[in-house]
Amino acid sequence: MNVACDIELQRKLTPGPDETLVFDAPKSLVDTPMHFCPGCQHGLIHRIVARTLDDMGLQERAIAVGSVGCSVFVYRYISMDCVEAPHGRATAVATGVKRARPGNFVYTFQGDGDLAAIGTAEAIHAANRGERISVIFVNNTTYGMTGGQMAPTTLLGQKTTTCVKGRERETAGAPIRMAELMAQLDGVAFSARVAVNSVKNIRKAEKAVRRAFEVQEQGLGFGFVEFLSTCPTNWRLDPIKANERVETEMIPCFPLGVFKEMGE
Repeated sequence: MNVACDIELQRKLTPGPDETLVFDAPKSLVDTPMHFCPGCQHGLIHRIVARTLDDMGLQERAIAVGSVGCSVFVYRYISMDCVEAPHGRATAVATGVKRARPGNFVYTFQGDGDLAAIGTAEAIHAANRGERISVIFVNNTTYGMTGGQMAPTTLLGQKTTTCVKGRERETAGAPIRMAELMAQLDGVAFSARVAVNSVKNIRKAEKAVRRAFEVQEQGLGFGFVEFLSTCPTNWRLDPIKANERVETEMIPCFPLGVFKEMGE
């Protein structure tokens, strides 16, 4: 029964003689169901990264470095060589990989609790040194995998398992804006913040990822793209409300745009 259904679905998805295929899955993306929570945008970000790797012909010499958190599943869904780093240490591991194999394309896939908290020092110093790596930073304002604790990017007033009444500026400070912080460092060649809550923003995100990859290929320095992303489970919102929250609460706090771009 399932086989018959699969065959029928494939038949419906195969373009007919009068049809043109305008979209397909990236070759670098593993053809398997994703485990992410309904409404989580990690999967969409994976697709953007995989598509960019395909378009730039980087898959065969790309090495991904992931760390602890929901970002760790980059190994499962993007088909290429990968290295697992301890929590927060992905940029340090990527530095070693790139220096040992300068001919390879090296990128990290990290979350906000990982890069902006536990790995702040590693990320900032790698950026300041101008390491020829690219960083994909997923900001969903919480520790998504490890229990929904407050992260450095948690919004003021946002409730988490470690600030049940909401984040307070007086005790926890304001959310850290990593894209702007990175843009101030001399070694950074490209720094941008994007979102994937609308088709328009997805198109801009695709361009930003490509540019972050290009500056590595051109030897210009460190490339950084911050993605604003949903976390419906820890936000305790349904997927639609979570997507709306990106527009109404996250973007006003974390403005979208390119904060630094070096030319060739």
